[in-house]
Amino acid sequence: MDHLTEQWAAQRPELDTRPLRISARVVRLQRYVEQHVAPTLDELGVSEGEVNVLAALRRSGPPYELTPTALYRGLLLSSSAMTNRIDRLETEGLVRRIPDADDGRRVRVALTDRGCDLVDEAMDRHVASLREITDVLDDEEHAALEDALRRVLLHLERRAGPAPSEP
Repeated sequence: MDHLTEQWAAQRPELDTRPLRISARVVRLQRYVEQHVAPTLDELGVSEGEVNVLAALRRSGPPYELTPTALYRGLLLSSSAMTNRIDRLETEGLVRRIPDADDGRRVRVALTDRGCDLVDEAMDRHVASLREITDVLDDEEHAALEDALRRVLLHLERRAGPAPSEP
């Protein structure tokens, strides 16, 4: 990244590359994180997207149920993408669809005991994997980076609204 910005500085010295230096590093970091985390999830037989669904249910607290609408809105997905994920997770016995007690026309997605165990294991491994990446930072640096990224994201969310959904 430093080389890239040095090249721009040589060609266009008037160009302020500070935003580029940050955003390019964030993008590159995300690629490294994905590569680092993927094998952990592969060992468990689930994708990151599927773990995100299971984690949303787990975080919701007992009885670990949400509507499909709450899931796709919370995870910034299209309804069809969420349906596909729920179908796969249901086939694997990790979630089940149950009738909504208040409205029989609707369903809720519930985490099964197997799904709960799997997402707990996935999160333990995921956090440990991410810790390997972020251990290079001391506590103060960790807090400062987290705060700076939070501020940038809040700025974007206020300006543009929620992040776009997956296709």
